[in-house]
Amino acid sequence: MKFTTTLFLALIFSASASARAEGDPEAGAKIFPRLCGGCHQVGESARSGFGPQLNGIIGRAAGTSANYVYSDAMKNSGIIWDRATLKAYLEDPKGVVPGTRMIFWGLSDEEKLENLLAYLQMFSAEP
Repeated sequence: MKFTTTLFLALIFSASASARAEGDPEAGAKIFPRLCGGCHQVGESARSGFGPQLNGIIGRAAGTSANYVYSDAMKNSGIIWDRATLKAYLEDPKGVVPGTRMIFWGLSDEEKLENLLAYLQMFSAEP
């Protein structure tokens, strides 16, 4: 019985740690306006502005959102955005896509990155 209880608690802890590693979309919703909202939009009425709208970003080929004129570097990057590539890009945009026009210094805070990605994932076709 003790082993079963210990195993059960270990599984619960493991599941909650995994969920935390995927980020908190509510926390990401608070970060997005400050870090991204000046140039990007998400949601039902999102449209491109200084940057492309980010609905469906996860799973989308870089440089392909309609109604936005991308740099040649972004159009020719060959990137398909997933959590890993977005995370790397948000940490160092010019390091991942040299020649990008995105003016962003990068985000190194792991928790904020995961929260922001969880928020963006809410607006993507892929889970």
